Amino acid sequence: MNIKHFKQLKTIKLEIKKNNEYFLCNNHSNSNKYLFILKRYQLYKKLIDIYKQYKNNKNEILDLIELASESQDEQLLKSINLELSILSEKIKKALKEIKEIKEIKKEKKSKSKKSINSAIIELRAGTGGNEACIFVEEILRMYTMYFKEVSWKFKLLNYTPNSYKGYKEVIIKIYGKNVYNLLKYESGVHRVQRIPETEAQGRLHTSAITVAVLPEINKKVNIYLNPEEIKRESFRSRGAGGQNVNKTETAIRLTHLPTGIIAECQEERSQYKNLEKAMKVLKDRILNLKISKQIKNLSTKRKLLISTGDRSEKIRTYNFHKGRVTDHRLKKSFYNLEEFMNGKIENLINSLKYLKKKD
Repeated sequence: MNIKHFKQLKTIKLEIKKNNEYFLCNNHSNSNKYLFILKRYQLYKKLIDIYKQYKNNKNEILDLIELASESQDEQLLKSINLELSILSEKIKKALKEIKEIKEIKKEKKSKSKKSINSAIIELRAGTGGNEACIFVEEILRMYTMYFKEVSWKFKLLNYTPNSYKGYKEVIIKIYGKNVYNLLKYESGVHRVQRIPETEAQGRLHTSAITVAVLPEINKKVNIYLNPEEIKRESFRSRGAGGQNVNKTETAIRLTHLPTGIIAECQEERSQYKNLEKAMKVLKDRILNLKISKQIKNLSTKRKLLISTGDRSEKIRTYNFHKGRVTDHRLKKSFYNLEEFMNGKIENLINSLKYLKKKD
């Protein structure tokens, strides 16, 4: 326990005071944001109350020790010893409670760390024509077998079949624990070297596909609007031809200053109801803006991940002729291609994760 905790409590108290009136007047007393602040405040307050009691008990012990050193009265010394014993137990209990609360804080903090539990994988045929399309289907099979092995669920979102065999494009969604953080290193160009079944002269061909692993767009974004960043104006409701139909200013216009987004409402006779509706419209518009930005960011990320799909930009080579898989980032080859294509890729994925952590 230190001065940092007291400062944090003070900050939280100010945060509650600042937002309390806004949440209550707008009927947001059950808001996630408000409840989060309140719980945090209660946790710190409890911690500091226990700490204050601990300090008081400690000071009392010091006073009793000083009193005992100056007294020769056996009865008094006996009482002091008894009191010291009680205070010592109280101190032990307080220290235990402080430790438990700190453990709760640590646990909540670790749970709050973002681990994206769903992801999108896009597989696309690159150079190599029909052979690349066939390889898209084989890599799709490899991944789905791996998903089943680690108990992840998946759903086919879209696919474009090739006229001969395989797919030109496949998009799937995966659900499971820490999916994106494990699969993100699969993004890039996957190169295949083998003799295609269409090759009459038995020549070795090199084809490529692109794999892009993307986090799912979060449409459940919690929109918290700071009241200080919203300009609120009231005016009289207007009828047809611009006539004012109300003598009182019940219509509401809200302007979100950071984004410049405006929302108005004049449907209701009550200013409170118009404010509530305008706030909802404002939140929806800001949410749409956030989702649009996410889509734009994902589009940029996709381009960076898959680049041009050229064979020379490979991250991994699957050599069927030699039964070998080579990951060019690990600079390592695995001679179990058949197992690998049957979804046994966990060791490689973990090796990549470890390598990136070291970097």
